[in-house]
Amino acid sequence: MKLVIVSGLSGSGKSVALRTLEDMGYYCIDNLPLFLLKDLTLGLNEGLDAAFKYTAVGVDARTEGAELQNLPGLIRAARGRGVECRVVFLDAQTDTLIRRFSETRRRHPLTRGERPLAEAIELERQLLEPVRLAADIRIDTTQTNVHELSHSVRARLLGAALPKASILLQSFGFKHGVPRDVDFVFDVRCLPNPHWQAELKPLTGMAPPVIEFLEGSDEVRRMRDDIAAYFDRWIPQFETDGRSYLTIAIGCTGGQHRSVYMAEALRGHFEARGHRVMVRHRELP
Repeated sequence: MKLVIVSGLSGSGKSVALRTLEDMGYYCIDNLPLFLLKDLTLGLNEGLDAAFKYTAVGVDARTEGAELQNLPGLIRAARGRGVECRVVFLDAQTDTLIRRFSETRRRHPLTRGERPLAEAIELERQLLEPVRLAADIRIDTTQTNVHELSHSVRARLLGAALPKASILLQSFGFKHGVPRDVDFVFDVRCLPNPHWQAELKPLTGMAPPVIEFLEGSDEVRRMRDDIAAYFDRWIPQFETDGRSYLTIAIGCTGGQHRSVYMAEALRGHFEARGHRVMVRHRELP
């Protein structure tokens, strides 16, 4: 079982880090009181639910100071029970945090009474010092945007191997409308159309005679290879930017032959490169 504890100063990016971990498949709990951490690690060790195999919790200065002092001991105890535990601590310069609070107009959790924001930030630093000292990953977000922080969290937790983006390939027919909520749309209506071959018309792009017909065309092969090469070049950049999935729509006239063939051909290409691929043929029953 794996447990990641995310802590740090308010405004330093804890919410971004937790969302990143959620995209990585972690079950995320924000602002967990530390007195519950022991029970959580016991449950993780007993494997009560597979959904908690990868768990991340957010810990902030709203937790009592005495409990924060106990965190290193709780971590050692969790590791002693076989839980792989890591602590990520996010920090930023005070002037940067003040600017971020000013821009978002959020209230700092420790600005009670007449306490100014700068004093609240310094108090928070003091309260979270035991957590910072216990952290094995420390990230300064002063000069970091949300995409860079997400990439840093992924890289520091996973090493050089960032997770492969999941890909949804969807074939469709333009005469029935372009699908919504897709990242890319490719038009393959310029390719030879099996519809005009009497023996191929009732078949789909998954039928061997249709595949043979299309793969016999130089244009079809070039289109397939060009689309594949485009994504081979740019998917790593999307992954670096924190994208965990891409939706690619491929359309022909009726959504029966060319688009279906192309989606299936690209499925094999992406799967061979380690991506999790789903394929939907919108116009097929």
